[in-house]
Amino acid sequence: MPCKNCQEKPVIKLTNVNISLCKQHFLRYFEKKVKKTIRTFNLLEKGDKIGIALSGGKDSFTVLSILKQFQDKKIITLEALAIDEGIKNYRDLSNAKKFCKDNNIILHILKYEDFFNNTLDKMVKKFKDKTPCSFCGVFRRYLLNYGSKKFKFDKLATGHNLDDESQSILMNQFRNNPEVSARLGPITGVMLDKKFVRRIKPLYFVTEKETTTYSFLKKFPVEYSECPYASFGYRNSVRDMLNDFESKYPGTKHSIIDSFVKILPSLKSQFKESKALSSCKLCGEPTSKEICQACEYVKELKK
Repeated sequence: MPCKNCQEKPVIKLTNVNISLCKQHFLRYFEKKVKKTIRTFNLLEKGDKIGIALSGGKDSFTVLSILKQFQDKKIITLEALAIDEGIKNYRDLSNAKKFCKDNNIILHILKYEDFFNNTLDKMVKKFKDKTPCSFCGVFRRYLLNYGSKKFKFDKLATGHNLDDESQSILMNQFRNNPEVSARLGPITGVMLDKKFVRRIKPLYFVTEKETTTYSFLKKFPVEYSECPYASFGYRNSVRDMLNDFESKYPGTKHSIIDSFVKILPSLKSQFKESKALSSCKLCGEPTSKEICQACEYVKELKK
């Protein structure tokens, strides 16, 4: 099947809409779709200082590349924030550093070892009764919010795509966590709070396959490898299940996202007045408890 818009050889088939696109038309389609998400959900406002959660992977490079177009037009300013968990032979930020340097983008790096006195590799050996994703996620979110406030970002852009979000929606359903679902969406949170820097997801309506193809065609300097600890997580099982459904019933992931976006305003409204936030008595970061989960884990690591 040739490209839908011309007779050129296609680089991708979009099974949910049953069309194929060549390189030129796919790149145009992809960027148009991301920019529509930004406009529709008002993810960027003129004068915003946007932080990019830069992991060095395909998704974050894609977000950085597209949002740089807005910076070039003097609509926003960009800086990047990378979290170095300390995973041997995996988290190499050299390409991210070079990319940011070549594009005149300031890159901030925060390390687990500096804040928690442990690399993730060391934590895994100590937390033998926990899956790596459970505590790594807590520490990553902690540092992303801490860094976003420290560097005075108005919003933090992440590389979450349609696959990531559809997985999160199902995980919350399976765990009976509607309150956590209320924090999802193209722009996170149920209410404005100065303790949290809101996160935006420009790739919300594009799939993993589309982002991978875009990154490959743009020749971003990324490694297409997965975190060595990902296979231990609950998300991995949900992802495999969803991928199986998508292969049998194309459009499944899009349907999950489309239906979720319709009920999201009601969810946010329902949980807007839930648990008041206070400050952790140990570190001062926001929490709904006396001591935040990150500090609870740090206490365990010291035992």
